[in-house]
Amino acid sequence: MRSEPKPLIVVVEDEAELAKLIAIHLERSGMQTQICNRAAHALSFLKKNFANLLLLDITLPDQSGFQLLEELKAADVAIPTIFLTGNVDEPNKLKGLNVGDDYITKPFSNAELVARINAVLRRAESHRDHNVTKNVRLTDDPFDFCGAQINPVRLEIAFPGHAVKKLGRKELGILSYLNAHQGEVITRQALIHSVWGVHADVKSRSLDQYIVKVRDLYTQHGLSLDAFRTVHGIGYIFDPKGTSTA
Repeated sequence: MRSEPKPLIVVVEDEAELAKLIAIHLERSGMQTQICNRAAHALSFLKKNFANLLLLDITLPDQSGFQLLEELKAADVAIPTIFLTGNVDEPNKLKGLNVGDDYITKPFSNAELVARINAVLRRAESHRDHNVTKNVRLTDDPFDFCGAQINPVRLEIAFPGHAVKKLGRKELGILSYLNAHQGEVITRQALIHSVWGVHADVKSRSLDQYIVKVRDLYTQHGLSLDAFRTVHGIGYIFDPKGTSTA
């Protein structure tokens, strides 16, 4: 039987010995670890690699843990985060619980740390169960796109005349992103990152093939996609109100 992959925990802690001890205990508990002693190191690593959880100190030599989370968000890197810090000030704790998933103060017990990491990982996994693509969840509301009704819950597209067809996950993600950014010129890279994720190795040609599938589906059911245009050399635009000159 194939074993479950070990979750990767990024430990961002500038006290080298403490970081090493944390890593040793987590690895004994069935996890993988990556130690980063600086925020910049963690940012660089997470831009290039997937990790399951971030164990983050607030006070770091180059910037605060809060600033690091802001930079990760700006880089479209979403990761469950537990603050592990000696900072016991209530305002920081409240902020940490608002922007992260848990807040543990030093000193701490190794058993409690592992238990709370596992609890956050379980919640994160449950949350991901609802994701169809990176930008669409099964709980999203239906929406109209060029005369057809898109239903994320059922992964369906309903055309006039009661013709209902199944919609692929990536096609759904593309339509949802376009619908949420009406009138904006969207680069191919932005569209790929929104649907597949920032670390996805997806070529523009692959994206174009999904676009062709959508166009063919609409043509087969007599609907026009004139409001959805290619912007040569850049990407696409969905402009149902005709407000853009692109």
